[in-house]
Amino acid sequence: MTDEATARLLDRFLADLRALDPVALWAHGSLAGGDYQEGRSDLDLIAVLEDPVGFGTVRGLIRLHRRLRADEPLAAQLHCSYLTPGTAADAETSYITWAHNGPMRRPVTPVTRRELHAFGRVLHGGPPADLLPPVPDQELRAFVVRDQKEFWRPSVDKAGLWTRDVWVCLGTITFARASVTLRDGRLISKGEALDLLPGLGAPVEVVDDIRSRRYGNPGPPTQEWARRRAELTRSFLGPAIDGLVRAYEGATRV
Repeated sequence: MTDEATARLLDRFLADLRALDPVALWAHGSLAGGDYQEGRSDLDLIAVLEDPVGFGTVRGLIRLHRRLRADEPLAAQLHCSYLTPGTAADAETSYITWAHNGPMRRPVTPVTRRELHAFGRVLHGGPPADLLPPVPDQELRAFVVRDQKEFWRPSVDKAGLWTRDVWVCLGTITFARASVTLRDGRLISKGEALDLLPGLGAPVEVVDDIRSRRYGNPGPPTQEWARRRAELTRSFLGPAIDGLVRAYEGATRV
């Protein structure tokens, strides 16, 4: 069930977007998957606009998001990529995206595409299956491993990042979710990932800290705890990611 402020923001966003005659608007991530925490979770959206999305359309989208950001407190957490029907089937194509309070270009990943097929929430238009082909298990697994190997593993070596709550939370949860996807070919929620992390070797005190920050109301961490939490997290994630990647690459060579 969507909370009141979130529902108001989604209604406002769709109303503003109608000026561009969208083909569809879908939600994925925790908003669609049932683990959404208002004020903490991102609002992960995909809009489909008719080809072509030209410079004038992009400028209009930027104005739209800036108005939302000024008027709606939750709009800072609203992320939306803008696909077009002619290229929607290509997982390598980069699309104009509003995320982290600014425009960028990025692809709609195999994980997002699988989420849309598995539990995507239709806010406007037809279902994702009308435009997006299914994601084969091998494509999904290959992407998950590449993300762990090429993004998360180098990030573990950047010690300064890991005193921040968001890196500890996303790094550990993403690893747990990747582990399940590689093992079972399925996607799990952040809540399920937290339940699995101790069994994967994650420090229990770090998992408890993440859980309290996602579902409770703790204050900011002390500097001492932030440093210790960073060391514990990096000591876990480095070897864990290396082992996951080795296991996958060894299996695919057989």
